[in-house]
Amino acid sequence: MIPIIFLVPVQSGSAPNQVRRHRRMADLTQQELAAAAGVSRQTIVAIEGGDYAPSVLLALRVAGVLGTTVEELYDVTVEPNRAPGQAGERG
Repeated sequence: MIPIIFLVPVQSGSAPNQVRRHRRMADLTQQELAAAAGVSRQTIVAIEGGDYAPSVLLALRVAGVLGTTVEELYDVTVEPNRAPGQAGERG
């Protein structure tokens, strides 16, 4: 069975999440990061604000543009794939 992976933007109180921090360290604007990752600036705004959890592919693209890893940007939670009807089933 294939595990299910959830990407949750890392939030630490009132501090900006890790995407914003890494973008600023890379001296990129939201528009520049968006263009390099192939998405709109609004998508980057939503990711940085914790309102949108990107797909694995987009998370990898953002991490690549920022020169870091997905694990540095997000709290990566892996859950084993469960058979239908088991406790903890999603959906």
